[in-house]
Amino acid sequence: MDDLIKALQIFRKYGNPSYPTHCEHDVMYICGIEPSVVSEDDIKELKLLGFRIGNDMFQSFKFGSA
Repeated sequence: MDDLIKALQIFRKYGNPSYPTHCEHDVMYICGIEPSVVSEDDIKELKLLGFRIGNDMFQSFKFGSA
């Protein structure tokens, strides 16, 4: 859970959407945070925490629904 909390704290720096996550087909999506505004250092850290960029949004197979 620590990795998810760290990732959410990074995402929080770039916005505070009303509905920040969506899970579908075992994938967690981060909504309302544009990858283009996230710093390269934060993108590297998010990758280490289990998130990647796909379809112009952050997603994680590590924290998806089960």
